[in-house]
Amino acid sequence: MNSPISPEEFELLLPLACKWAAEQEQHILAEGEPLSEAQLHDARLVGILHRDRVRLLYVPEIVPPTYPMLRQAAEATSLISPVTGGLTLRYGIFIRSDCRGNRPLVVHELGHTLQYERMGGFEVFLRQYLSECLTIGYPEAPMEREVIDRTTRICD
Repeated sequence: MNSPISPEEFELLLPLACKWAAEQEQHILAEGEPLSEAQLHDARLVGILHRDRVRLLYVPEIVPPTYPMLRQAAEATSLISPVTGGLTLRYGIFIRSDCRGNRPLVVHELGHTLQYERMGGFEVFLRQYLSECLTIGYPEAPMEREVIDRTTRICD
């Protein structure tokens, strides 16, 4: 796959992406709602260790970053678009309001929370996840496939 972002651009953008992700997580943790009992059960099935930390914030749409360079990259890669239903930023998860009640979507996003826990934070997770999406493509990227497969096992 031919990435719209060069390896050099990726290295420049990664620290900014981590900064943006941490800011968004803090916003979600402050404004979001804790998981319901059913969602806590799903989080247990996913394997999340710190289920009590997870918050969901329902928003009309998932808005790309405001940092100009990061916004351009998000638009060029289509990783955040008007059709994005959910976005996980460690323990903070954006869910598009019209997707409320979509169990497979929430389980999918919880799968990414598990990956963040396993990998230890923003930089390690974003480096691998974004690299895979840019070089292999979404949804064929191994980290994405892992979450898709886990969601299928839990929800089917």
